[in-house]
Amino acid sequence: MAPPEQFTEANVAALKARFESAGQGHVFTFYNSLGDVEKESLFTQLQKIDPARINKLWEYAQNPPKEPENTVVEPLPESATASILDSKPEDLERWNNLGLELIGKGEVAVILLAGGQGTRLGSKAPKGAFNIQLSSKKSLFQIQAERILKVQELAAAKAQDKSKAQVPWYVMTSGPTRAMTEKFFKKERLAELSDEDNDTRAQGKPYFGMDEKNVKIFEQGVLPCYDFNGKIMLASKGEVAVAPDGNGGIYKALQDEGVLDDMRKRGIKHVHAYCVDNCLAKVADPVFIGFSAEKQVKIATKVVRKRNATESVGLILSKNGRPDVVEYSEIDQATAEATDPKHPDVLKFRAANIVNHYYSFEYLDGMGDSVNALPPHIAKKKIPYFDVEKAEAMTNVTKPNGIKLEQFVFDNFKWLELSEFACFEVKREDEFSPLKNADAPSAQDCPTTSRKDIKAQGKRWAEEAGATVKNGDEEGLEVSPLTSYNGEGLDNWKGKEITEPAI
Repeated sequence: MAPPEQFTEANVAALKARFESAGQGHVFTFYNSLGDVEKESLFTQLQKIDPARINKLWEYAQNPPKEPENTVVEPLPESATASILDSKPEDLERWNNLGLELIGKGEVAVILLAGGQGTRLGSKAPKGAFNIQLSSKKSLFQIQAERILKVQELAAAKAQDKSKAQVPWYVMTSGPTRAMTEKFFKKERLAELSDEDNDTRAQGKPYFGMDEKNVKIFEQGVLPCYDFNGKIMLASKGEVAVAPDGNGGIYKALQDEGVLDDMRKRGIKHVHAYCVDNCLAKVADPVFIGFSAEKQVKIATKVVRKRNATESVGLILSKNGRPDVVEYSEIDQATAEATDPKHPDVLKFRAANIVNHYYSFEYLDGMGDSVNALPPHIAKKKIPYFDVEKAEAMTNVTKPNGIKLEQFVFDNFKWLELSEFACFEVKREDEFSPLKNADAPSAQDCPTTSRKDIKAQGKRWAEEAGATVKNGDEEGLEVSPLTSYNGEGLDNWKGKEITEPAI
C-alpha cells in the first residue's frame, strides 16, 4: 500500500478530482462545511478508497461472468484427497512427524479470521472473547492460544534447535473489533464484557502466555456501502458508510498490513488459516500441515462429511475441471442425494466446507494484484445513511436500501489447477463445532453445543487412555489444551478415576 499523502489543499483537490472522474464526487458534497479535524478525517478515509476499483467491483457484482452452459461438477479426484477416517496409521504418523518437523524449524504460521463481533450471541465484544461457560471460563481466544503453545512444545521436543519451535499467530480483526481485541490480549478490561469475564481475564496471562512478539493483530479492509445505483453512501457529512470486505479480504490485508513482509523475514513457508468461532479447531495442526506440504500444493482445505443430503453447507468439489466451492442452493436434489459408487452408504458430494485452509507462503506472497480480482458478492442490507439531497441523517431504515459487497476466502480456489489443490477430510466431532447462534431450545451451533463438544472430546480422550470419568458432569470432561493437543500424553491416566470437571 502506498504511504498516505499529507493533508494539504493540493492533495485534497487531487483526491476530489479522482472521485469526480469516477462519478463519485458527491462524497465531497459537504466538505467545505466541515471543521478542520473533520476535513482531515474524511481525507484520510477517502485516501484508502480507490474509486476506480470501487466502480469495477460494482460492475463485476452486477454483471458476473456467466457460467458455462454445461457445468460439470464432480468430486475431487482421489489423488487430491485424503481422509482421516480411512488413512493408514503410518500415513497419519508420517504427516504428523513432518508437520512437527516444519513447526520445529519455525516455518509454520497461523492466521486467525477473527473480525466478527458476538452480536448474535448477545455480546458486542469480539467473538473470540466469548465465554462458552466451560469450567475453566476460558475464552475462544485462550483455548486457541493454548493449542499453539502445546503444539510448539510437541515440536520443540523433536527439534534440533528448540528455540526455533515458534508459531507466529496473525489475528485478523475488523474495524469494530481491533481495539477491543488488542485490549483483551493485553488483559485490559472491556466495557463490552461482564465483570465476571473481565475478572477472569485479569487473572490470566498477557497474550495468553504466548510471546508478545509472536502475536500480530491486524485489520481486514473495508468496502464502501452502495445505494442501488452504485453510488457510495455517506454515514454522515464527513464520513463514508463502510462495511468489512468479507473473509476474502484476508488476501489484500496480508499485503496492506505488512503480514507477508513479517512472514518473509521469519522464513515462513507454510500457513494455516481458520475461523475463531470453531472451538475445536486444531490450530497449526501438524497432520494437516504435513499432508499439505508433502503434496506440495498451493492451497489445501479441511472438510467434514456432510451429515445428509439436505444439510445447508457449501461443498468442496471439482467444477469444470477446477477446485471450487458450491453452495447447497446451487445443487439440484438429484445431485445432492447421489451416493458414491464405491461407497454406496455415503453421499457422492459430501466434502463440507469449514473454512479451514492451508496455504504455501509462496502462493500467498505471489498473489500480487490478483487480490483485486476476487469476485464481490452482493448483500442487500438496511443501512443508516446521510441523504445528500436532503442533507439529513436517515437513521430509521426499515427495509433494505443499500448494498454491501463482500469477498469470500475460497473464491480463488478456481484459479488453481487440480494438481495444485488438496482436500483433507476430518472427523466433525473432533474438529468442527462453530459458534454462530445464541442459546435457545433446540439451538445448534451455539454456546451449549460448543461447550458440549469440547467436553465430549475430552471424555473420549480420557476413556481412550484407560481412565474412568466420574465427575458428575453429563456433558463430559474439559481437558486443557496445555494438557493434551489431540489426546496424546495421557498414558498416566490409565486405570485412574477422574472426578474433576476440568484437567
